Amino acid sequence: MNFNRKVLHRIRKSNPLRSVGSKLFIIFFISIAAFVLVVGMTSYSISKNVIASNASESSVEVLEMAQINLEYFYQSFEKVSKQIVTNSEISKYLTEIDNIEDKASFDHFSKVSKLSEKVMPIGLSNSSIKGISIMNPKGELLTVFGSASQIKDTGWTKNLDPLQTESVWLQGGPDSFTNSADVIAIARRFVDAYTLVDHGIVVIEIPVKELAKEMSKVTLGNGNQVMIVDSHNTIVQASESLEPGMPSPIQLSTEQQAMDKDSFLLDDHLIAFSKSSNSGWYLVGTIPTDSLIQGARQILTNTIYMCIGAAILAILIGFLMIRLIARPLVKLMGFMGEGANGNLNIRSNYKSKDEIGRLGRSFDRMMEEITNLVQHTNHSAHEVLKTAETLTNASRTTALASREIAVATEQISGGAAGLATESEKGSELTQQIADKMRNVIESNTSMSEAAHEVRLSSEQGIQNMQHLNTKTEAADEMIRSMVSKVDHLNKSTQSIVKILDMLHSMTKQTNILSLNASIEAARAGSAGRGFKVVADQIYQLAAESRESIDIVGQITESIQNGIQDTVQVLASAYPIFQEQIDAVKETSAILQKVQGNMGNFIGQLSSASESVADLNQSQSVLSAAMMNVSAVAEEALATSEEVASLSSEQLTVSDNLVQLSEQLEQLSDSLHQSLSRFRV
Repeated sequence: MNFNRKVLHRIRKSNPLRSVGSKLFIIFFISIAAFVLVVGMTSYSISKNVIASNASESSVEVLEMAQINLEYFYQSFEKVSKQIVTNSEISKYLTEIDNIEDKASFDHFSKVSKLSEKVMPIGLSNSSIKGISIMNPKGELLTVFGSASQIKDTGWTKNLDPLQTESVWLQGGPDSFTNSADVIAIARRFVDAYTLVDHGIVVIEIPVKELAKEMSKVTLGNGNQVMIVDSHNTIVQASESLEPGMPSPIQLSTEQQAMDKDSFLLDDHLIAFSKSSNSGWYLVGTIPTDSLIQGARQILTNTIYMCIGAAILAILIGFLMIRLIARPLVKLMGFMGEGANGNLNIRSNYKSKDEIGRLGRSFDRMMEEITNLVQHTNHSAHEVLKTAETLTNASRTTALASREIAVATEQISGGAAGLATESEKGSELTQQIADKMRNVIESNTSMSEAAHEVRLSSEQGIQNMQHLNTKTEAADEMIRSMVSKVDHLNKSTQSIVKILDMLHSMTKQTNILSLNASIEAARAGSAGRGFKVVADQIYQLAAESRESIDIVGQITESIQNGIQDTVQVLASAYPIFQEQIDAVKETSAILQKVQGNMGNFIGQLSSASESVADLNQSQSVLSAAMMNVSAVAEEALATSEEVASLSSEQLTVSDNLVQLSEQLEQLSDSLHQSLSRFRV
């Protein structure tokens, strides 16, 4: 028992993980705690996501409802701007003001005053309007109602297309229509609906605080923040500490601005936005996610408490497992240690029916079998020692005889090796001669085939040259005919030139005739007007004829030049065709001579092939004889080498047998000493 306690203490002190009880304790502890923790955290995560999703949908719906109220706010000013641009009297005054050139005149001042009187009732109809300004197309301010700001052109007017009447919402600021960021405005082109004349721009200013009143009605939850931003992510109006004109802390991407509404998470905040169809601005709301998931934190707290309880339960179960499993195993391990030290008389004597009891009974049966085995082995060791001594003496005698046999077989093997070497040389020489003969036969065959091909090619060449000669003679006849026809054509063009010269002469006479007719018509006065018209027509016809004759002359001259060039080319080509005919005839004669020589060469090559075939047959007989001699020599060498190898192996086996006999004797002594350690 003391030994078992020492073993258990040593295991725990060296490494707790080597103990089965510690492993079971750790497994139960980690499994239970991990299961409870995973289930709790999963429930917490799912609850948090569900709450966040519901809050996201709810926030979007709230912003949509708020955006509807803002749309009514925007539309009220849209109606005011439409009321101004559709007022016929205001349009009439603007037209009259545009037509007055002297802007300092009383008439101009009077028209502007009447224009202001027409604008004033419209501005007073809505108490939220701060001021109304009307500018002409040149950007000059015509009239102002209320406390309107000093309008400036910083490029915002480019967004107002003269061909469209849609309004544009503006935010105040350094880069906008006014420097003050506390004002927003709606701007619209004043285009006459009937004449489509551009009278300028109408700007209606609204204090930002009016927009703040509408936004104060929007509530998303604890810690929420609501703002209105433009397409450049600049604040138009916001709650708390954010000022109009500042960059928005929530930067909407281009993809998000393309959507009418959406929601997303950013830095532990839920962001929801909705786009206005009138102003194009975005109503953006933010809610801290912590305020949304306060209800889900109770699940996290319960999970922590359950993990602590599960850990305590796992510790209790672990200690129980150590008591029921680890201690019996440590006791059995102590018995095994004593058995390893040579004590084969120990027994566990476990009576339980579980796996540990069966393990103890198996250990007892194993120790009994080992005891019987040691006793039997001790007896066998004595017998092996006696046999080893006898075997050592016999193996030494066998080794001496094997050495003598090995010397004799080595001498026989040397003679057989010399014979095999000489026979191999003769066989190699005959094989080389046979290879050379085969090469000669293959060369003769190739030459014969090539000669037949050359003969066939020469016959085909002769036929082709005859055909070429016929074609060349036909081409010669065609060239002669072409030369004759070209000469005839040249003569015809010369006749055309003569006719053209005659037509030129007739044209000159016609010109003279028309000139005389014009002179006579001039003398006749008014009575000769008809004659003068005929004379002019004759002169015009003569001029057109002269131009046509000149064109025909140029064409005829071009044809004549081409004919002369053709004659020169044909004259140059005719000697070449003559030389080609002579070359074809010479080539045909050469091919006929080659055909005759190739016939003689084929006959001589056939005779040489027959002689080489006879020589090859004789060489085959010689090669077969040398191969038989070489095979016999190699067989004798192989037999002698095999005998020598067997003798060498026999000698090696004999030496090894002597060594093994000595080792067997030593092992028998060692086994006897080892068995003496066991107590049976």
